[in-house]
Amino acid sequence: MSNHLSIAAATATLSQVLDRAVGKDVNGAKATALRPNASSGLPETGINVYLYQVTPNVALRNADVPSRGPDGTLMQRPQAALDLYYLLSCYGKENQLEPQRVLGSAIRVLHERPILQRTTIREAIEANDFLTGSDLDEAIESIKLTQLPLSLEELAKLWSVFFQTTYVLSVAFQASVVLIDGTGTPRTTLPVRERNLYVVALRQPSIGQVVSAAGAQQPILAGATVRISGTRLRGDLTRVRIGETLSTPLPTQISDTQIDLKLPAGLRAGVQSLQVEHVQAMGTPPTPHGGIESNAVPFVLQPTVEPSVSGVSTVTVAGLSLRSATLTAAIDPPVGRTQRVQLALYEFDAPPDRPAHAYSFDAPPNNGIADPHQTETARVEFAVQPVFPGTYLVRVQVDGAQSPLGRAADGQFNTPVATLP
Repeated sequence: MSNHLSIAAATATLSQVLDRAVGKDVNGAKATALRPNASSGLPETGINVYLYQVTPNVALRNADVPSRGPDGTLMQRPQAALDLYYLLSCYGKENQLEPQRVLGSAIRVLHERPILQRTTIREAIEANDFLTGSDLDEAIESIKLTQLPLSLEELAKLWSVFFQTTYVLSVAFQASVVLIDGTGTPRTTLPVRERNLYVVALRQPSIGQVVSAAGAQQPILAGATVRISGTRLRGDLTRVRIGETLSTPLPTQISDTQIDLKLPAGLRAGVQSLQVEHVQAMGTPPTPHGGIESNAVPFVLQPTVEPSVSGVSTVTVAGLSLRSATLTAAIDPPVGRTQRVQLALYEFDAPPDRPAHAYSFDAPPNNGIADPHQTETARVEFAVQPVFPGTYLVRVQVDGAQSPLGRAADGQFNTPVATLP
């Protein structure tokens, strides 16, 4: 880790490195760390180091996010990653080209040794009492120095901030990266006991269609077996998601192009969404983890109905003798209180001299569920009135899914029926 003295320690180290280099190459030259417009202290011959800008390091600025848990508990010590920008200005006798000689010495040493060595940082800390306690020499990241290609315009703007200060030969360097750690103590966690590494090929399943296993033209009913066709359907562990329900087909019913699955209980009639998931077993011991999912394909789960009639009475409308009754429909799967349920009646064996009678009736509010804690019902009572007496084919429609009709040997629809005598 490195504490709040890191910036100052980096500046002192850079100044020390330059002081040794220019003092050796140019007689009488030294390095200072002052503002370029300081009233005193700037060297007659030598180089001045001035930190003029500090910015977040782009690569590491989010390395410690998040550092706290949802409850505010410190999970890891926050760490600021900074880039430091230095202006190196050179001084000396122009007729002896001392500023240029000093600059050449500085660029040579920083290009030759672009990283501030840990031993050099420690020497700079020990040479300055105000840096006592700095631990920059123990930081994980080394500090690398890079010359910045500032244009003449950029240099002019930089020097313009120093009021009434004459420009001298100068260059800019970037020091990256300097880390400053927070002082909080994070919550300790248990060590990792075992490490597991998994390499999994991206093999996404794709579903083409979902039909009844009894035949592509057969209805899909509650508890039926559906056939899922597609590509790359088999995985190490294959599951099928229908709505919010997960099912695991038998291994013998899974191939790369087809899956046969018995529909789980609890599904509602209507349009259902189906996906195939390839689950990866990971951890010690291995436990299923969510993996690659296929595209979602809809299918219609059709209800079945068994009607019964009660309370038949005669009503006269416009001189016609009609019937009213209560038709109770036993529906599988049960319908929810918010599902849309309708009853349809089609006259069975209507005489050829007139059109067949047909009627439609809505279910009562909440599908007749009076208990607010009850979510579904398997029996819905419809008030049927007024209708012509006779025998009717019965269908229910739940959220757009209609119950199928049975057929006789001649292909005519014949079940289920209800009679209003």
